[in-house]
Amino acid sequence: MINRLIDFSLNNRLLVLIAWVLVAVVGVDSLQKLPIDAVPDVTNIQVQVLTNSPGLAPQEVESFITFPVETAMSGLPKVEQIRSVSKFGLSVVTVVFEEGTDIYWARQLVSERLSEARESIPEEYGDPGMGPISTGLGEIYQFEVKGDGYSPMELRDILDWSVAYQLRSVPGVVEVNSFGGELRTYQVTLDPTKLSSYGLSLATVFDALESNNRNVGGGYIVHADEQYLIRGEGLVEDLDDLAKVVVTKDARGTPVYLDSLGSIEFAPTIRQGAVTRDGEGEAVVGIVMMLMGANSRTVAQDVHERVQRIQETLPEGVTIDTFYNRTELVDRTIWTVALNLIEGGALVVVVLLLLLGSIRGGLIVASAIPLSMLVAVSLMRAFGLSGNLMSLGAIDFGIIVDGAVVIVEAVVAYVFVHRADRETPHLEKVRAACHQVARPVLFAVGIIMIVYLPILALRGIEGKMFRPMALTVVYAMGGSLVCALTLMPVLASVFLKKAVEKEPILFRVIRKVYLPLLSRAMARPVITSGLALGAFLLSLGAVPFLGAEFIPKLDEGAIAMQVWRLPSVSLESSNEISLKAEQVVKAFPEVQTVVSRTGRAEIATDPMGVEISDTYLILNPPETWRFESKEKLIEALGEELQESVPGVMFSFSQPIELRVDELISGVRSEVGIKIFASSGELAEMRAVAEEVAAVVRDVPGMEEVKVEQTTGLPTLTVEIDREAIARLGVNAQDVLGVIETIGGTQVGTVIEGQRRYSLQVRFEESARESLEALRHLPIALPSSDGSTAPWVPLEQVASVDIRTGPAQISREKIQRKITVELNVRGRDLASAVTEARERVEEDVDLPPGWFIEWGGQFENLAAASKRLTLLVPLALLLIFTLLYSTFKSTRLSLLIFLNVPLALTGGIAALLLRGYPFSISAGVGFIALFGIAVMNGVVLVSTIVQRRAEGSSAGGAANDAAISRLRPVLMTAFTDIIGFIPMAIAASAGAEVQRPLATVVIGGLITSMLLTLFVLPSVYRWFEGRAAEHSPEPTSGGEE
Repeated sequence: MINRLIDFSLNNRLLVLIAWVLVAVVGVDSLQKLPIDAVPDVTNIQVQVLTNSPGLAPQEVESFITFPVETAMSGLPKVEQIRSVSKFGLSVVTVVFEEGTDIYWARQLVSERLSEARESIPEEYGDPGMGPISTGLGEIYQFEVKGDGYSPMELRDILDWSVAYQLRSVPGVVEVNSFGGELRTYQVTLDPTKLSSYGLSLATVFDALESNNRNVGGGYIVHADEQYLIRGEGLVEDLDDLAKVVVTKDARGTPVYLDSLGSIEFAPTIRQGAVTRDGEGEAVVGIVMMLMGANSRTVAQDVHERVQRIQETLPEGVTIDTFYNRTELVDRTIWTVALNLIEGGALVVVVLLLLLGSIRGGLIVASAIPLSMLVAVSLMRAFGLSGNLMSLGAIDFGIIVDGAVVIVEAVVAYVFVHRADRETPHLEKVRAACHQVARPVLFAVGIIMIVYLPILALRGIEGKMFRPMALTVVYAMGGSLVCALTLMPVLASVFLKKAVEKEPILFRVIRKVYLPLLSRAMARPVITSGLALGAFLLSLGAVPFLGAEFIPKLDEGAIAMQVWRLPSVSLESSNEISLKAEQVVKAFPEVQTVVSRTGRAEIATDPMGVEISDTYLILNPPETWRFESKEKLIEALGEELQESVPGVMFSFSQPIELRVDELISGVRSEVGIKIFASSGELAEMRAVAEEVAAVVRDVPGMEEVKVEQTTGLPTLTVEIDREAIARLGVNAQDVLGVIETIGGTQVGTVIEGQRRYSLQVRFEESARESLEALRHLPIALPSSDGSTAPWVPLEQVASVDIRTGPAQISREKIQRKITVELNVRGRDLASAVTEARERVEEDVDLPPGWFIEWGGQFENLAAASKRLTLLVPLALLLIFTLLYSTFKSTRLSLLIFLNVPLALTGGIAALLLRGYPFSISAGVGFIALFGIAVMNGVVLVSTIVQRRAEGSSAGGAANDAAISRLRPVLMTAFTDIIGFIPMAIAASAGAEVQRPLATVVIGGLITSMLLTLFVLPSVYRWFEGRAAEHSPEPTSGGEE
């Protein structure tokens, strides 16, 4: 069948050439339309349920909102995890679904259950809704709206209604979050003394505002054969309209207008967060969120273009300053990939020319590189894969051309050997040469393709990282195989008619050194095998010293710094600390700009409190740094910040990494120690967590250890005296209404064209500036005769005290938890966590019913390592099965399989020499290495079997095969190795994930090449020689 394909190609050369031209055209078109991103999106499938309930304390949010929502979501199909956070005025419930679940189907399920949850949540406590359809890679574009002479409220208005409004229409944008500045409201600020002097209750003011801010329709009338619609317009349009609202009449019948009860003005809503920048003051920032599954590079480019157009329409003096654009990270990463591919491809071509001795032959083989890649790109686009660091970055052009190398080298060698034969047509020589190696090429390339298939079984983060790579390699190898069996024979028949006059000098030198070494190795097979076995055992002994980590960090070119303060801190104090920290950071010339987001926006999608800031450091190019690495820069930043801003805790990560960690595991660091309590108070949970943290801090490498801040929030508690209100005939709602108005009560909306502003009623500053003032707030008493209502101070119907309450309540598995977060620096993740775990189990006694789970990246590493223990044996089994199906001989299959342990030896040694721990990236490299290593063995043993079939002895066949296959073995090994070298030494963006994989393959191929060239012939001769003593020597590969 394979030979028939070659024959068809050689008999229809023009047709084959036209077909490959069409393949190239389709590939170029696909390349232009291929979605491009920096890295695969590893965020799990999740739906967030957000409920804003201004004024509710965390324990009330948990009881009235979070628990009903969690209960409603329990039992949904394909749900893996439900976790929640209850903060002051906000509930966030995250429902995580199984991988592969359609996000829209998941949202539909959640939406249906939300109707059940709403029935259990009091109406006044908020309406739960779903968060945007976005992921950890969603924040693709951030900018500041600035303008001299404009107030923070005016800039926020421009952002909300001029900028964000237009950006939401950009395809692929799911949301534009506004952060910072002051959110404009129409505010009625009441003077409690005037309320009491008129005998007015708050309910009367609320009713007046609601009844004076509405439009109605009156149907229509018919007049003179025409129909007129009837509209009643009573909406408030400006501050003057509010001032003229009549609330009541005094004793003389004179209207009491709203403006006589206090002031009416534009005022900011109560803020739960702010943005500062470069230590210069507060900023007004927009954050563009990308729709899940969209092309981040395209969307970011479209957003940037729209921003440029919007800039032209803004008021004079207002500018949009972009400080984060995902396109820059994508471009840097894609440049890394492109540079590695270009350098690797160029080096491969050079090696081919040096070893093949034929410029035309080298260029023919090199043509397989772009053609195979275009096939891969076409299939990627057809099956919805994006081009990114993993899908494109792990491709080695040396591997891609392996099949073409063997075919073309066979033609060159055959034509050289038969150069004296003038009678046989050149076409038939090419046919004969291709027939000799076609079957080994098919099985060798097939082994490489099949060995990648187990990678498709990876799940979770590692699956999303490496499955695209495996698919792309399979696509490219499939294209290269078809190219090798169809196009290569055609091109060889056209351009390689002239025999090479002599072998290239480099190959002659290598062969001159190789021949005596081969003779010695074959003469001493036991010593040769013993050396290989000893190296293998030594490498296994070194494995415990490697250490382990999940996946090497991708350098995003930026730093995310978290700033942690006491839960009792005010927003103003937090801003002062942020500004001071920014000034310290900005003094480093490596930092281009620094932006801090403290707390959460008014329309919250993040449960962060005002005690926490996410500070983003956009860095200058690394070549301008004073430090040799980002780790050194972070170390210097940490030392300077601790000295300049005492009493504050700092931790460092990266923007995307921080967001992804939080979304996947609910932990904003590398490792999260989750302490679950089936029962117990928050204070008790906090005490146990502090005990765990103290133990962990003593473990070397454990840095930035912090306990989730669940307690310590000062709460002014107003507790109603039931007996007192009963005696006075006051309803609890009347008292609660007064309390709510301290912070502001929304009583309607004011519409200005397309703009909508909240209408709020609030007590004036003097009535809420102290405990004493709050205790004297007027509570209206019921009036029996309709006269002015009497009143009593709040302190007569309730106690007003400051207490310490919970700052945050976290839940998972439908129970409370508290988390100790930390990062690992200076050692590998696995050993650090293992040591910490042992110490915690030994030193910390948990109350009955409590338990600890270790989450974050360690959890991902454990799950991925467990899968690899299944996938690696599966890959080896597949290799052996293919070998046996090829040679129908257990002895020959085992002989080729010897390449695997020696390849493993080189891979482990290479990791040790470069100081890399074992990671999932390295594990995938080992899987790929096994297939590549076996390929050369297949080529060599196939030749040995041919020689035996021709009547050669075991030793003679092994010797002849080793010599004749020396060049193709060297060419495939060298091209594979050199193709990976740029990836192994790359230092640009994204190279961190590629380096361990490339290092493993390079190290393994070096030792595997030595085994193929020395150990394999020696062992074959030894095995066959021993077998010949007991049975007749076989003449072809068969079962022993």
